[in-house]
Parts: sequence; C-alpha cells; structure tokens
Amino acid sequence: MGEEDYYLELCDRPVHFEKANPVNCVFFDEANKQVFAVRSGGATGVVVKGPDDRNPISFRMEDKGEVKCIKFSLENKILAVQRTSKTVDFSNFIPDSSQLEYTQECKTKNANILGFCWTSSTEIVFITDQGIEFYQVLPEKRNLKLLKSQNINVNWYMYCPEGAVILLSTTVLGNVLQPFYFRAGTMSKLPKFEIELPSVPKSTKLNLSERDIAMATIYGQLYVLFLRHHSRTSSSTGAEVVLYHLPREGACKKMHILKLNRTGKFALNVVDNLVVVHHQDTETSVIFDIKLRGEFDGTVTFHHPVLPARSIQPYQIPMAGPAPVTSQSPVPCKLYSSSWIVFQPDIIISASQGYLWNLQVKLQPIVNLLPDKGRLMDFLLQRKECKMVILSVCSQMLSESDRATLPVIATVFDKLNHEYKKYLDVEQSYTTALEAGQSRSSPLLRRPVRTQAVIDQSDMYTHVLSVFTEKDMPHKFVIAVLMEYIRSLNQFQITVQHYLHELVIKTLVQHNLFYMLHQFLQYHVLSDSKPLACLLLSLESFYPPAHQLSLDMLKRLSTANDEIVEVLLSKHQVLAALRFIRGIGGHDNISARKFLDAAKQTEDNMLFYTIFRFFEQRNQRLRGNPNFTPGEHCEEHVAFFKQVFGDQALMRPTTF
Repeated sequence: MGEEDYYLELCDRPVHFEKANPVNCVFFDEANKQVFAVRSGGATGVVVKGPDDRNPISFRMEDKGEVKCIKFSLENKILAVQRTSKTVDFSNFIPDSSQLEYTQECKTKNANILGFCWTSSTEIVFITDQGIEFYQVLPEKRNLKLLKSQNINVNWYMYCPEGAVILLSTTVLGNVLQPFYFRAGTMSKLPKFEIELPSVPKSTKLNLSERDIAMATIYGQLYVLFLRHHSRTSSSTGAEVVLYHLPREGACKKMHILKLNRTGKFALNVVDNLVVVHHQDTETSVIFDIKLRGEFDGTVTFHHPVLPARSIQPYQIPMAGPAPVTSQSPVPCKLYSSSWIVFQPDIIISASQGYLWNLQVKLQPIVNLLPDKGRLMDFLLQRKECKMVILSVCSQMLSESDRATLPVIATVFDKLNHEYKKYLDVEQSYTTALEAGQSRSSPLLRRPVRTQAVIDQSDMYTHVLSVFTEKDMPHKFVIAVLMEYIRSLNQFQITVQHYLHELVIKTLVQHNLFYMLHQFLQYHVLSDSKPLACLLLSLESFYPPAHQLSLDMLKRLSTANDEIVEVLLSKHQVLAALRFIRGIGGHDNISARKFLDAAKQTEDNMLFYTIFRFFEQRNQRLRGNPNFTPGEHCEEHVAFFKQVFGDQALMRPTTF
C-alpha cells in the first residue's frame, strides 16, 4: 500500500521515556498527559515527560515502598504518590515552599484506596472501594481539608479530565455507573445509569470490565463508550460500540451504536471528533463519525465505518545513541502490539519500547477513499485542519480528469456556503451586540471563532475559481460552474463579492459571449457594483454597448462622477476614465497631473504619450499654448516625456 492509502498515523515526535523493566516502573497521568518513569521506587530518580513540554522534570524521592500511583496536580504544583491502600503522600513543588512530605489517610474505615485524580492545581479526589472523598490541598499548611464525601460500593473508576467527570462502577455486576462532576471546589452527583449487557448474566460476579468502557468528548459533548462484544440481537454478528451521552443536566441517554461487524480484541481512541476502533487480530483500524447521517430506529442511530479498514501507517523508530551508531537504519515499529496501552482521547503508549504517541488522522488519503462528494464534504467540514483539503477537492472536481457533474458541484457549493453563512450570521450577531453597548467582558458575548470549515469567497476565488478559469476547459462548463457558485451564495443570502462577477465577465468576454453578458446585466444576474461598472467601461473598445451599460449601472448606484474617475484610475483604466469624463463634458476641468501620474504607473509608454498629447491639445485649445503652467505641477512628467520621446516630440505652439 502506498502512503496515500493510510488515513491514520502516529505523530512524528513521540515522547520517549525509559522502557518498563524490573527496576523502572512506568505510570501515565491522563489529566496532564505525563509519563512517569520511576526507578527503584524513586530513590534513583523519577523522570516526568509530557507531549508539550520538551523539558522533562527530574527529581529523586525516598524509597518508601512500591509506588502504586503517582501524579502531579494541574500546573505541576504538588506531587501526589500512593504507596499503600490507605494513604497518599504529598510533596510541594512550589518555589520557596516546604519540601517536606505530608500524608493523608482515607476517611472511611476499612476502605482501600483504588486511586486518586487531581481536578485542579489544589483539589484532589480519592476513590476507595467504599466511596469517593473530595479534598482541598493546603500546600502552605501541609495538610488537606475534606470538602465532600459520598459512600457507595465501587468496583472500579474512570476519570475524564476534559469533562472533569469521574465514573464509578457500582453494584455486583458492575454495570450501574455513577458519574460525579467537579468544578471550582464543588462536587455534583449526576444521575446514575445502567449499561445494557449483551445478555442476561448467568452468574452474579462482576460482568462489566473497565477495559470495555471509555469516556471522551466528541463534538463538545461527553460520551461514555461501551464496547459490547456481542450484539443484543442474535441476528447480528460482531461487536459494537454503544455511545451514551452524559449531559451536565438530565439523564444519560443511549444515542449511537457503531457497528464493527467483527469480533476479537479492540481498543478505542477519539481523534478530531472521530471514534477510532483498533482491531488487534487483523491489525487494522476503522473510523466512525457520529455527525454523518446513520440509520435512526426511533431511539438510537446506527453507524457503519466511514471508510474501509486500514492499518495505521507503518512507523520507523529512530535509532537513539551516539552519532556513529545512529547511521543504522531505523527499526520498524510493531503496530497493534499486545504491549500497546491506549488512553483517551488520542494516546497510544508502548511501555516495552518506551514511546508515547498521539494518533493523528490524515485527510488527503480520505479524498480518494470516499467517492461520494457530498458525504466527503460533510466529513471534511467537521475536521480541524480541513481548509486546504476541501479546496483541493473543489479543484479536483473541476479538473478535466475528475470532472464532477453540475448537480454534484452544486451540492458541494451549497454545503460550503451553509457553513460560511452560519459563521457570517454569528459574526453579525456579535457585531450588533457590541454596537448595542454590550461589553466585551460579558460572559454571554463571545467573539465567534472562525474554524477552517469557513471557506469564504476569497478562498474559493484564489485557490479554485481563478485557477480553473485559466485552464483549457469548455467555456459553457466554466460559466455554468461560476454561475452555480453565485447561485449558491444568493440562495444563502450572502452578498456576492464583485471579483466573482468580474471573473464571469472576463470569461464571457474571452469567448466573445457578449449577448450572454448583455442578458446577465439586463436581468441583474450580476449585481451592480462600482468595480463592475469600471470593468464594463474598460471593455468599450471590444464591445461598444458596454459604455452605456456601465453608465446605467453607475447611475443606479447614484455614484458621483469624480468618484467614478477615481475608481477607474485606481484600476489603471486611464483611457476609460478619460472617455468617461469626455462623455459627461468635464474634461476641461480635470487635473492633468492626476491622469499623467496614473498613466506613468501603468509603465505603458504609448499610453503615457496618448494622455500627455491629450492634455497638450487641451492646453492649446484653452490657452493657445500647449505647455503646462507651473500651477499644474507637471514638470516631472514633461521631463519624463522628453527623456522617452525627445524634445522634438513636444507640441509646438500653433501660431495664426
């Protein structure tokens, strides 16, 4: 398979840590995304590395027994280490504070600590087999204050740092899950919910394993993902992933079922709002997008993989070591290894090789794997880094080899402009609120974030349409595409920018389709605008009626005459400006210098000659002398004229 076939890859700058061995224990903290390598219980050193910080934290600690769990608070202020089933030890990493350790024992008698989670830089939760204890850590006093606790039998727990939610598995079967939400010193109990097991369990022992549960934020909503190895309906074979939506308020609800159509060992990641399911037996992965249309049965939506199953792109482990050794070829990494451990949302760790990777989605290969352009656009518009890929799809569907039909092109344009319009509306509301006097600091007033899915007219013009019109394509198709894009913009009530109309006109003129141009203008298919009127003025030499069409448009726009001249000059349409001013009889009062400046800027010497000669003749007619007066400040232009054409080219005064 070529590289263009793999749509998943491991990041090229993984976190490298000392691999796990009898002396070195490796821990991962999901909140800070940090790997801890603890040698000899910390006595010979602890090294902490995260994906973002390239400077690892190193320190030593006394070996007080086997480390069960080790994590920094947010911002790496306080270190917590669990060595026994009853206590957690703390050390401050705050400058100028005491380095002495302090200890907290769990409050519930006879309880065993299963683990702990930091919810802020000074707040921590102990999860025991008998409940949950929420503490505030007071580093300067070197002690903890219990904020709240709750008694409940716990089999295992799971923490989602993005949503600040801890999930507890309760009851004998373990399939009743109790969520707690933490925020700014408060702990809220959310409604508990039951995970439907594949079949009625025969025994009363723990049935739901934490291996089959994951928590992740998808499209801004928190979901609990349950990997059900056998479908509840006997007719369907294969495993499935059931998504339960866990809102801040209200009950948890089963929303989506992802059909895997296979059995075996699976692991889940979430990348760019896509659920990625890895299958160990076939060493392949599939992706699901819950925003794409699925089959809705009245309560849940069933989804199938967006694309055919593919392996993660083969990965080479760079050889570390002294310079002479690194010339050895890199070692291929064993993908889907049984030693891989997967963490949410997008982390894969190989403790045996000493690497932490972020899983990434590659969008370009997906373009060729999803032939349905409408579905492809729905998929791409939801991705973070989508702009250039979307623009390349637009160019591709207009190319000679992969030309799409007009209805398909129209569908794509409509999908893009739907997103564009949504953003324009939000921006408009924001501007209106600001003008109405709402302060920027108001919590309700948020500046709209422009995502890469907002493909505006300048993007389409620069990257797609202007390039497309220069290619050797049937002109009917070119004009149909341009008009289709303009139709789509109008349908979404988006003001069409003049440069798109200019592109249509230039294309029509290029193919001598003046009758069509006339119709477009007559029936207002092309909206009136000053730049468009100026363009029409400049077409007068090819198509004489353009002069009148242009003037009519400017009158409809009730434009001042001197403004029209300014616009024409700014577009280097110097002759058109002169013709216009002569047409309205104002040529005796215009500034010669302004026109000569504009003519010189075009770097067209013959144009400069024509304009210079016109003003010499005007001077002769008005003053009986072709020379410019000092008040006209045209000395530099006279000097330039002499330099290019010689003294003899100047007009001589006519004597009678």
